[in-house]
Amino acid sequence: MVRSLLIVPLLAAAGGGVWLARGALLRWRDLRAAETYELAGEHRPMLLRAAGAMVCGVGVTVLTLLTALGTFGALSGDGAADGAGGPGGLTGSAGSLGSVAGRLDGSGGGWQAAPPAEAADAAVPAPSVPTPSPLPVVSRFDSVGHPGGGELLQSAVPGPDGHPRNVRVWLPAQYAKDPNARFPVVVMHAATPRKTADAEVPDVFEGLASAVQSAKGKPFILVAPEAPNGTAHPCELVAAAPMAVADDAALRTTIAATFRTLPPGPAAWGALGVEDGAPCAAAAGLARPDLYGAAAAVSGKYDAPALARTGAEAPATGTPRLLLAAGKADTAGVDAARKLQSALRGGTGAAARAEVRISDNATDYSADRIRLRLVRQAAQYLGEALGKAS
Repeated sequence: MVRSLLIVPLLAAAGGGVWLARGALLRWRDLRAAETYELAGEHRPMLLRAAGAMVCGVGVTVLTLLTALGTFGALSGDGAADGAGGPGGLTGSAGSLGSVAGRLDGSGGGWQAAPPAEAADAAVPAPSVPTPSPLPVVSRFDSVGHPGGGELLQSAVPGPDGHPRNVRVWLPAQYAKDPNARFPVVVMHAATPRKTADAEVPDVFEGLASAVQSAKGKPFILVAPEAPNGTAHPCELVAAAPMAVADDAALRTTIAATFRTLPPGPAAWGALGVEDGAPCAAAAGLARPDLYGAAAAVSGKYDAPALARTGAEAPATGTPRLLLAAGKADTAGVDAARKLQSALRGGTGAAARAEVRISDNATDYSADRIRLRLVRQAAQYLGEALGKAS
C-alpha cells in the first residue's frame, strides 16, 4: 500500500522537474542569443525555473528512496508473517515448516499435534534430508505388431550414455494367456547402428515361437535395444569396452518395471546375437555372468583373444554359459566358434570356467531356413538355461 501511494507524487515530481528544466534551458538559450546582439535580458525567470527543477530532482530522489525502502519493508514483513511472528523471517519460516511436517508425520498418514514453537526453536537442528533413491525408469510401450503369434511393442528408453534409443520388446503368446506368470528375459543385440536386431533378423520371432510350439523350448521375453551410433560395427567395441556393452542398467530397470519378468539376474536373464550381433552376445555372457546366466551366439565371427580377456576380467561370481551355433556348411563360422572355445579353455578366471557348447549340425535347403533352425536352437538353449515361466 505504501508503495502505491508514493508512486503518484514521484511521477508528478519527475514530470514537473522535466518541464521546469526544459523551460530553464530555453530561457538560457534566449539570454545567450540576446548577449550576442548586445541586448539586455531578464535572468530571473531562468533562475526560478532552474531552482524549481532542482527541487523536483531532490523530491524524485527522496520519493525513489522511500519507495524502495517501503518495498523492502513489505518483503521483510511478509517473511516475518510467514514465520508466525518470530523475531527472524528465516527462523520463523523454519518453525512453520517444522509444524506442518509434525502434523503430517505418522505411519497412519493422519494429522498429529505439532510441538510448540518454543520447543521447535530450542530443538537441535534437524539433519539434512537424504537424497531419495532414483525411481525405476518406466516407459510407455506401444504395440507395433503381432509376429510369431506374440506381441511386439516399442518405446524409447535411455541408453548407457543417457540418450534415448528405441527398444523393441516381443512378448510370447503365453504372456497374454497367463496373466499371473512371470518370464525370463533375453536381450538380443543388434549390429547395425540405429537399428534393432529384429530389423536384421526379421524371422527371429518365428524361430522363437516354433521352438516353444515344438515343446523343445520354453517361452521368454525378447528385448531388442537399438544399437549405438558412432561406429559402423558396434559389436567391434566389445574388445575395447566389453563391460559397457554387456551392462545396461537402465534397460534392465525399465523392462523389469514394465513387464512381468523374473528378477534381473543370472537365473532369468540372457543374451542373444545373430551373425554380426553374435560377438555382442558372447561378450555379454562372458563379461557379466553375474547378470546374464546364458548367452547364445549364432553364425558369428569372433576375436577370440579379446573375448578370452573379457572372460578373464569378469566378476569372480558366476560361471559363463555360452552356445556357439553355426550351420553345418558354414565352415568359417564353425572354425571361429572352435577357436573361441579353445581360447576360453586356455584363459584364466571366468574364461577358464566357461561352459561352451558348439552346435554345427543345422542344415536346410536355403540360408534363411538354416538361420531359422539356428535361432530355434538358440531359443531352446536359452529357455533351458534360464528356466520356465513361474
